[in-house]
Order: sequence, then C-alpha cells, then structure tokens
Amino acid sequence: MPVIEEVCTITAKGQTTVPKVVRQALGVGYGGSIAFRVEGGCVSVHAVPEEADADPALTAFLALLEADMAVRPAAAVVPVPEALATRLETLVGEAGEVDPDAPIEGDVTL
Repeated sequence: MPVIEEVCTITAKGQTTVPKVVRQALGVGYGGSIAFRVEGGCVSVHAVPEEADADPALTAFLALLEADMAVRPAAAVVPVPEALATRLETLVGEAGEVDPDAPIEGDVTL
C-alpha cells in the first residue's frame, strides 16, 4: 500500500473529517468504525472489523455466559422447564401465523 498523508483540521469540539482517500484505503464507509492508537508519540488509525464493532451490551453478556460455562460446564446447558415450554407454546399459538415477507400495513415510525 502506498504511503498516504492527509492534513485535517480539528474543530473546537475536537472533531475532524476522515479524508475520503483515507476511508477508501481503510475500506471504511458510512457507519463503519476506526480505532486510533497512540504509541511512542505517534498516532495510527486502523479499521475496526465489523464483529469487533458489535453491540457492547451483547458482547459483554456473551462474554459473561462464556466465562460461566467455562467455570461450570455441567450447569451450562440445561433443559427448559416443562412449565415454561408449555407457556411459550401457548403464547406463540396465540400470535397466529406470521409471514415475514408480507407487506407491512399502516404507518411505521423508526
């Protein structure tokens, strides 16, 4: 990869725009993430892989589950209690059939 150097201005809020040529070189687009590393008085920037850019709450929860399963492997996987399974089946049955490809009726606010 060729050496790329771009000069950017930092705003009063500490913000800057990552130049297009840098975004392209890193393969990062709108909504992507980059990481800054300060080491030995120099700053480097690299793209953050999508899986590392996951929901922090979910990532922390999954790490907790992983640690618990490592400590207590026998208790890690247990059957769903029959009463809960019956209740879930009742709730799903009340919902009726769902077609995920059916058009959405009415207004939708995101």
